[in-house]
Amino acid sequence: MKLQLSILFTCFSLIAFGQKGPAKEEWKQLFNGKNLDGWDIKIRGNDLNDNFGNTFRVEDGKMVVRYDQYDDFKRKYGHIFYKEDFSYYRVAVEYRFVGEQAPKGEGWAWRNSGIMVQGQPAATMGKDQDFPISIEVQLLGGDGKKRPTCNLCTPGTNVEMNGKLVTQHCVNSTSKTFDGDQWVRAEVLVLGDSLIQHFANGEKVLEYNKPQMGGGSVSGNDAALMINGKLLDHGSISLQSESHPVEFRKVEILNLKGCTDPKATNYKSYYVKSDNSACTYKKKK
Repeated sequence: MKLQLSILFTCFSLIAFGQKGPAKEEWKQLFNGKNLDGWDIKIRGNDLNDNFGNTFRVEDGKMVVRYDQYDDFKRKYGHIFYKEDFSYYRVAVEYRFVGEQAPKGEGWAWRNSGIMVQGQPAATMGKDQDFPISIEVQLLGGDGKKRPTCNLCTPGTNVEMNGKLVTQHCVNSTSKTFDGDQWVRAEVLVLGDSLIQHFANGEKVLEYNKPQMGGGSVSGNDAALMINGKLLDHGSISLQSESHPVEFRKVEILNLKGCTDPKATNYKSYYVKSDNSACTYKKKK
């Protein structure tokens, strides 16, 4: 299995990083640069799509997180969810941290955000739930010391590394530190419930297997939805609001699940998971 995944990733990398490949990648822009159509917002203490304080908005063609209408952050952690679930894919964001943290934001949340993958749907979150049950690709800005980005955090989840269950909440990546307001490209390769890899500016910085429900670090959730040990083979994608202003100039996805019949008109050689119910064919004359 490990050998198969290694071969798979090697082949996929040749395509993903611009080397010659048999098919042109069809990246889909999840953020259209104009508005938040196609997204749901859930902020702790507020109903679904109550965008408290206009936290999530579009400015100058970027999706941004702002706190200029907050007097006190009050742990109002928020997430903006793309409305479609995915299972096998590569998601990428180009982000940067700017400005000052919201009043009374937690110290650990300074220049801190995240990409949540394989998560629960926005509509299933409790009104006072802080984080979705999901795998978090933690995004951090530099503070003058070593502070890697594209780390792993696990709200309501666990993973395996080297065949062993990892239950600690956060695991650092091997990325370098990105200080200041520079743009960084974070990418995540998700292969169902088997493999997840993190990349910072094209460099692989973390890898783990078998994302699954379990553990703590999430509150206010519906306990009936927490099934310890349940593998996460698909789920939502969301971006965080944790009290520091952040901007996203690009949010895009490369779906890796689809038609794998070469005779079909929508066949893609880079698909790694078959869904031949999606195949389309030329009509015979």
